[in-house]
Amino acid sequence: MADFASLGLSDWLVKQCKQLGVNKPTPVQEHCIPAILEGRDCMGCAKTGSGKTAAFVLPVVQKLSEDPYGIFCLVLTPTRSV
Repeated sequence: MADFASLGLSDWLVKQCKQLGVNKPTPVQEHCIPAILEGRDCMGCAKTGSGKTAAFVLPVVQKLSEDPYGIFCLVLTPTRSV
């Protein structure tokens, strides 16, 4: 299994993850983070609690830290059905 640094996240973001107790990426994060950092479109599907939010938030935050005016991100989430 990869670590966050090997996925391309900046050292400061890896450090923040560790401080929050998030030490290893989940499968959805492993697949989505590198693609998003490369600027590719990405669609992830995984169970609740699998780390989907961090899978798109971490690379978006990194890109915003590099150029706050140069990123466009659209996140679509379905509503929960009862």
